[in-house]
Amino acid sequence: MRTDSSPGTLPAREHLPATDAGTPVLDVVIPVHNEEKDLRPCVRRLHEHLTRTFPYAFRITVADNASTDGTPLVAARLEAEIPEVAGVRLEQKGRGRALRTVWSASEAPILAYMDVDLSTDLNALLPLVAPLISGHSDLAIGSRLARSSRVVRGPKREFISRAYNLILRGSLQARFSDAQCGFKAIRRDVAQALLPLVEDTGWFFDTEMLVLAERAGLRIHEVPVDWVDDPDSTVHIVRTATDDLKGVWRVGKALATGSLSLDRLTRPFGDDPRDRELPDVPGGLARQLVGFCVVGALSTLFYLALYSGFRQFSGSQVANALALLVSAVANTAANRRLTFGVRGRGGAVRHQAQGLVVFGIGLALTSGSLAALGAATDSQAHSTELAVLIAANLAATVLRFLLFRAWVFPDRNETGGASPVTAASSVVAARVPSAPGPVPAAPLPHRPVPHLSYDPYPTTQVRAGEAADGNWRDATMRLQPVRPHDTEPGDPR
Repeated sequence: MRTDSSPGTLPAREHLPATDAGTPVLDVVIPVHNEEKDLRPCVRRLHEHLTRTFPYAFRITVADNASTDGTPLVAARLEAEIPEVAGVRLEQKGRGRALRTVWSASEAPILAYMDVDLSTDLNALLPLVAPLISGHSDLAIGSRLARSSRVVRGPKREFISRAYNLILRGSLQARFSDAQCGFKAIRRDVAQALLPLVEDTGWFFDTEMLVLAERAGLRIHEVPVDWVDDPDSTVHIVRTATDDLKGVWRVGKALATGSLSLDRLTRPFGDDPRDRELPDVPGGLARQLVGFCVVGALSTLFYLALYSGFRQFSGSQVANALALLVSAVANTAANRRLTFGVRGRGGAVRHQAQGLVVFGIGLALTSGSLAALGAATDSQAHSTELAVLIAANLAATVLRFLLFRAWVFPDRNETGGASPVTAASSVVAARVPSAPGPVPAAPLPHRPVPHLSYDPYPTTQVRAGEAADGNWRDATMRLQPVRPHDTEPGDPR
């Protein structure tokens, strides 16, 4: 798993402007390997569909993955015949490698890909990219497992697809429904930040990208598709499934150990409403309480299992101390990740040390209560002892949560750190020069369509992202806001 620095903070989502220019809005990549038979009809059909239905400028890029047949010649002829077709030759195989190469070099703000067999009905293409153009979502995927999808395929592939989906949900807590459908799109600014974190270069590339995007809090839009299985597919099912399971293990291990720091993909204030500070609304307190209670219940069961195991070869006091120590370490680690959402290895040792201090305070409270009860009376009933222990443990639990929240895992906004509003304002003030009037837009391409027209609106200059070293990338995207009352001419509304 790669741990090199990503391009940094993602920009806020904005609607892409519909104006005239030479850069395509959509770049559809078709990765191929030895597909000389299917490539020409696929590209012709896709080009005809986009010309007829897509209102923006587009490009179709054929990414040849080290083909040894006539695929390069077919791609070259298509590039010469159709202005919107481009070809890229790679000397190594791998769908993920092809997508990374083309997407990283493309200047189109929306990047997509589809398989050469065109198993997915092309009528789903515009619904796939529309949420990305509007600024609503970061990634979009076609789903064959959505309820309204209509799929024709054999029982073997159906079983494998659903089993793989269950594995992803059980092992990586994935919430998207279909990782391997060859029909996806992503915003270029998101791809620039996300692709450096994706390690796989083969078929698992899709899954790894989606898992990391979901863990980073990015929005994934799913489109139900009509899909017909290609009986002549060259995909090796057993080898692909084996590689996918290896990828699941690798990504799961990296996420569990914190070797992948996804907090580098945070969005600026204002894009996620959960980042906003609202009066009379506690910042995640209810969720933290629920998480703390769940972790506490599981820790208690873990403690009892450890105590029973240690008791087999040691006395009760030693077994109790060891079980409490190990369960306290596990409790702190679980609360760190699940309750308070701290990712990565940074500060883990300090958090464990502070957790042991909190554990010691709780232990002293319960032990002190028992000692006080013993000093108050020489013979106390067992029910009285239990009542004291329950009250002491309840007080210790409340104290532990408060110490975790205020001392071990404090919210940075409550400890003197810059609030999201202040941070965002300072970045904008430092990086964007003031101007006396609206900034003239650098237009994005639009292919004229007779029944559509757009009014020019004032535009705002938005930086595409800041690198980890503090330097801004040269690329700057100028985007247009969308007004709620925007309508097309002739719209009865």
